[in-house]
Amino acid sequence: MDLPLLLSYILWDVDPDIFVIPYLDHPVRWYGLSWALGFILSQQVMYYIYKRDGRPSLEVDTLTIYIIISAVVGARLGHVLFYDLSEFSNDPIRIFAIWEGGLASHGAGIGVLIGLFFFARKTKVNYWWIADRLSIITALTGGLIRMGNLMNSEMVGLPTTLPWGFVFTSIDNIPRHPAQLYEAIYCFLLFFFLFRSWQKKGSELRKGFLTGWFFIILFSLRFVDEFFKINQVPFEDDLILNMGQILSIPFVIIGIVILVRSKRLLPDRNDIQSQIDGAPKIGQV
Repeated sequence: MDLPLLLSYILWDVDPDIFVIPYLDHPVRWYGLSWALGFILSQQVMYYIYKRDGRPSLEVDTLTIYIIISAVVGARLGHVLFYDLSEFSNDPIRIFAIWEGGLASHGAGIGVLIGLFFFARKTKVNYWWIADRLSIITALTGGLIRMGNLMNSEMVGLPTTLPWGFVFTSIDNIPRHPAQLYEAIYCFLLFFFLFRSWQKKGSELRKGFLTGWFFIILFSLRFVDEFFKINQVPFEDDLILNMGQILSIPFVIIGIVILVRSKRLLPDRNDIQSQIDGAPKIGQV
């Protein structure tokens, strides 16, 4: 591509390593920082939510542990099962080498739903009450993780002639859709939509309402976003839809089911006092 034409696009030449830890010779990467920042900021938002809803804030610490473990384990196993099963079957020990990369957001979603079940059972909190609030911060974390993908110059999009095309110089000199940035933007917008819905209506919301809309909006947009991405693994080239789209469809259906079901559930305000009465006291946590 001619240099004058190339300069009309956004040249993306970011080092995925922020710095290297002295003596350990181990890099600190933008992607890892985005995960950490996502969990830290989400935890602070959840502290605010718990305080406003009258739940003991110390419970958030327990929730954070459950979510981190279930998200990372689910994301790793999701990548193994959905994208690279044959490779890991030949070398199963590599499943634990998460520093090499390979985390699937759909797997993380499944892992979090399972982890949330055990958290709700342990703390005696209503599953849909906590799922609604977790949906808010999950959108925030998802946006930050996609920014990490952008910093890594991974999950790049298809070639484009649009003026906001990114030239990922570590890959080639072809302007491409910044598909990671698209996903980050709609995740942040979804976060603000869910957060404002909770702020404005709070206890008037029916249990499962935010969770249902989270699944419907996020995975519908993810389905569309996949049309702008290159396939992640070779076997997707032979599919009508890629794996990201195939996995998104059940999540959209689940969201619709949850949303329809939520219309039959009482609003949160009818359950808050019973949750507070049943919540562990500060000294018991």
